[in-house]
Amino acid sequence: MTELVVADDLPACSIERSLQVLGERWTLLVLREIFAGRHRFAEIRGALDIAPNLLSARLKTLVAAGVLEARAYQEPGSRQRQSYHLTPAGRELKLVLGALQQWGDEHRPRTVGPSALRRSKEGRPVRVAFVGEDGVEIPTRDVAFVLNT
Repeated sequence: MTELVVADDLPACSIERSLQVLGERWTLLVLREIFAGRHRFAEIRGALDIAPNLLSARLKTLVAAGVLEARAYQEPGSRQRQSYHLTPAGRELKLVLGALQQWGDEHRPRTVGPSALRRSKEGRPVRVAFVGEDGVEIPTRDVAFVLNT
């Protein structure tokens, strides 16, 4: 289990702190592949057609930040390798990926439609939204980011 790092020298803004881990384009695509069930370096690399050094760097960042954990595995006759699995913090990023997908489907649509759909376990369509403490959805236009100074 990764220990939560708390330091006074981190940026005050939680968005900025998040982008220190997630801000590279490839990072979110790597996470997409892991959510899709691809856990091995070669599987992820093949799905994304990413340079090995870039993939290695992204995986190291995600492991160091506690988003992924590396697990050793070994196939008969081969050297030991690592597979990559979501931690609880990593699993919470499903919401972020869902929000990005939803935004892209609405504001950057393809003529052939979305490449993936968001569905509940029962198969019903779902969407990402702001929800108040009372469980009632709040329209995006009614949500403000208030600086805590």
